[in-house]
Amino acid sequence: MKSFVSREAGRLLSRSSTANRAPIPACHHFKCASIPRQHTHRQFHTSPRLLVVKPYLLADIGEGITECQVIQWFVKPGARVEQFDPICEVQSDKASVEITSRFDGVIKKLYYEPDDMAKVGKPLVDIDIQSEISPADEALLNGTPEKSQGSDGQKQSAQDEQGIEVGRNDTHAVTGDVPEQMRSQDLPPEPPSTPSNSQRQPGKHASLATPAVRHMIKQSNIKIEDIEGTGREGRVLKDDVQKYLQSAKQGTSTAATTTPEPAPLKQADDQVRQLTPVQAGMFKQMTKSLSIPHFLYTDNVDFTTLNALRKKFNTDRDKAQRISPLSFVVKALSLALQQYPLLNAHLDTTTNPDKPQILVKGQHNIGVAVDSPTGLLVPVIKNVQAHSIESIAAEIVRLSDLARAGKLASSDLSGATFTLSNIGSIGGTAVAPVIVSPQVGILGIGRARAVPAFGENGELVRKEECVFSWSADHRVIDGAMAARCAEAVRGYLENVESMLVSLR
Repeated sequence: MKSFVSREAGRLLSRSSTANRAPIPACHHFKCASIPRQHTHRQFHTSPRLLVVKPYLLADIGEGITECQVIQWFVKPGARVEQFDPICEVQSDKASVEITSRFDGVIKKLYYEPDDMAKVGKPLVDIDIQSEISPADEALLNGTPEKSQGSDGQKQSAQDEQGIEVGRNDTHAVTGDVPEQMRSQDLPPEPPSTPSNSQRQPGKHASLATPAVRHMIKQSNIKIEDIEGTGREGRVLKDDVQKYLQSAKQGTSTAATTTPEPAPLKQADDQVRQLTPVQAGMFKQMTKSLSIPHFLYTDNVDFTTLNALRKKFNTDRDKAQRISPLSFVVKALSLALQQYPLLNAHLDTTTNPDKPQILVKGQHNIGVAVDSPTGLLVPVIKNVQAHSIESIAAEIVRLSDLARAGKLASSDLSGATFTLSNIGSIGGTAVAPVIVSPQVGILGIGRARAVPAFGENGELVRKEECVFSWSADHRVIDGAMAARCAEAVRGYLENVESMLVSLR
């Protein structure tokens, strides 16, 4: 019996060793069972999503801007955002910019309150990133500056790659998975158990408005929550603010008539106000302009022939398609700058202070000053020498509408080689315009007025004259050159035929 058991045990051991030496069968089930678990994990391994809280920096928006004012937030701590969702809107000294998210994740912290000044390159929000991060995105999170591009177009494309979209005001607040205590701050309070017909239900975006409307509300010392918005989804518009102020005045006058005795007048208190971003930019620029020795030159320009031609051309045209005298002035200025290119230059005093240089610009980029609700803005008409008078008029209308709506992009405000200020659209005749560094010249236009004058034969005639006020940097432009350029512009405008012959 023992020998039988020994023989069976030896036979089983022999089979076991033989099976271990044999190749693995091709059976699917046996193969899956024989592969170690850790080897299976390596075979089907995929990159896990990166869960990390990182500070999202305020990227450079160009034109040497180092800080922006936070106008409004679209998110709160705890809000879930996706790529390209708006985070906030900021206002620089030139235009409003909407900052969007580059990642999917959850907002953890806001570093600024509304109306605070945010620094470029400093953290804007903390975001719990729940998506893959590319090397470029990781460099942006770590604060590594991207290489500067050589041209304005390349700079603009770099801004687009950083997720910055300019001129957009049609965004919505992103709430996502906001906790209940944070969500209750955004939503209107719940109505009481007893229904009331007089209670107003604000819309989804009742607390949102454009920078111009917010500036009007701040000056009037009222709250945006008290105004009933008639815009899309309850947005407060400029007309809503005016109606609210008018109704408040009417209510005050009605209360005054019912009061038997007038209340004592309350003395107005002094107010301390911070400079707006546009005013802060003007403060810096004009302070720099004080170092420029200005050469002033004025001359009268006869608009009689020009206005007669313009009125004839504008007959049977829509108001938006009519050509203003400013379009002719811009074109005449460009033709004169072709004869005197030194006035279309930048003075470089920073590269080598001991040896300043003059950079004569090849393109005529004429900046036109526009009075907007947020202050003085100077959008730029690019490449004027290639424009017709009709296309210049269309560009002026487009830029003026964007300026008044607060939607000018940074590219619309940069690259000017000469500036033109049409102060006559408001009033006044002569002005002493201030040069915008590094430009070397500026032209101020007064209001055209009908004046009596003598004709060729001594008869009394009616003329429409306008005062042109020139300022030139006397460090590089002498009086003779400025006067000759002014005479060239006057000749083109008083003899429109000579300007039409010179057009290309």
